Amino acid sequence: MSINMDQEEKWELRLYIAGQTPKSVLALKNITKYCREYLEGRYTIEVIDLLKNPRLAEGDQIFAIPTLVRKVPEPLRKIIGDLSNEEKVLVGLNIRLLDEPNVMSGSNGISKHNIIPVPNAIPNGK
Repeated sequence: MSINMDQEEKWELRLYIAGQTPKSVLALKNITKYCREYLEGRYTIEVIDLLKNPRLAEGDQIFAIPTLVRKVPEPLRKIIGDLSNEEKVLVGLNIRLLDEPNVMSGSNGISKHNIIPVPNAIPNGK
């Protein structure tokens, strides 16, 4: 099995929250679960509570919370909400699924064995 260098790249994520609201707690729980499953050992999550540090919202232009920001790999990407929709979060982070229909995990058919992080992918037609 060959190793794709993109798979070894470190992912730096920043989650902006405002206190311990239900959506903020759920967002942290969800992104932690997805990272453990799909980016094991290759990620960091920095949690920024805007109730404690409101000025930090300016740097990443945060206008809604919770907001997840993918700092690295570039380009920067943002996802707003509680991150409950796993498929949308994976697409938003640009984690692409491989076509391996025989590998199934859970009801969504997504397995950590059939994904490749694609940090520099260019959308079709652009």
